[in-house]
Amino acid sequence: MRDAGTAGALAAGLCDWIDRLFPDADRGERLKRALDARFGDDKRVVTAAVCREVEAVAHEFSRHFALEYVADGSLVPDTEPPGWPPQDPVEVRSRAASVGAVTRRPDGVGVLALDGLDGVHLAAPYLEAAFALLRGSRGVVLDLRRNGGGDPGTVTLVLDWLLGGEPTHISDVLYRDRTRQWWTTGRLADLAAPPEIPLGVLVGERTFSSGEALAYHLQSRGRGTVVGQRTPGAADHITPVRLSPHVRAFLPEARVRDAVTSSNWEGAGVVPDVPCAAAETLEAAIAALRSG
Repeated sequence: MRDAGTAGALAAGLCDWIDRLFPDADRGERLKRALDARFGDDKRVVTAAVCREVEAVAHEFSRHFALEYVADGSLVPDTEPPGWPPQDPVEVRSRAASVGAVTRRPDGVGVLALDGLDGVHLAAPYLEAAFALLRGSRGVVLDLRRNGGGDPGTVTLVLDWLLGGEPTHISDVLYRDRTRQWWTTGRLADLAAPPEIPLGVLVGERTFSSGEALAYHLQSRGRGTVVGQRTPGAADHITPVRLSPHVRAFLPEARVRDAVTSSNWEGAGVVPDVPCAAAETLEAAIAALRSG
């Protein structure tokens, strides 16, 4: 493992991991060339500011790419990707699995603010309780404006609720050496929102990663109206890697292919059907439900 003590060494170490992990070779090669061109001879000591500069270059190729600078140098560099640590069930319960609010408006429209996508095995009871509270709504608004992402399995659970019907192929996640398919199960028949119930999906600048995935997969199937502002465009799946005692990286290891579009939202973001100012998003969605 390289010593990433300088910016040039950090870039070289990143290139080694890109060779091992990056989900599509052409984009990975272009990222490596950009990193080498900008930082190859850079002798500066790695700092948090240098990490931000590296991120800025990498974001042209993957919006998910991130570096964390650890000042005390306590990290033990990895030789293999360690994967994600398990979530703390106590923490997930303390935030009700990121169910921010469930409300029923006087006009009969139900609003679910979903602020994250915790692991599906922990989140399912909270989400299914929210789905039950919204049963019978005249319309549904799914508020993803603060949703920073999380478990694709939880994305699929929410899609089970909103798509209903038979099991549906949602996406393929393409790694270097394998492909994982994601399907709805069709098991939420008693809770599923009827397809004739109008749906609004709220998005914005803080809708990220799997939060974007949820909006994108609904939009690609014509289920609901996406309202708000274009999202950042982070579609890659990432994995943590400790590069050096001072730097932890979050590097792309897979890309998403939607089963309908055969594409994804990387770089482009989710583009709203009804664009509007941030302060007007909820009311614009309610108006779209009425007109639909």
